[in-house]
Amino acid sequence: MENFKIVNRNTGATHFLNSQEYATFVQRNNFYKDGVCQYDEYNLTKEKARRRNKMLDLVAHLCIIGASILATLIYIQNY
Repeated sequence: MENFKIVNRNTGATHFLNSQEYATFVQRNNFYKDGVCQYDEYNLTKEKARRRNKMLDLVAHLCIIGASILATLIYIQNY
């Protein structure tokens, strides 16, 4: 189940909705008024996945750097 954050551009009102509530919200509210979008939509589920992937990438890079430093130290110690 996905989670959404919807912010009204005019009033700044914030709504946190799951996928069922989001579908109901879209049916009842007009997203466009006079050709201009009234709401900013954020898919919080995708944002959370992006944040987790960035953290895992950072950990992977740090492990590679640590392994290369360790290998260099072992190489220096042996000679």
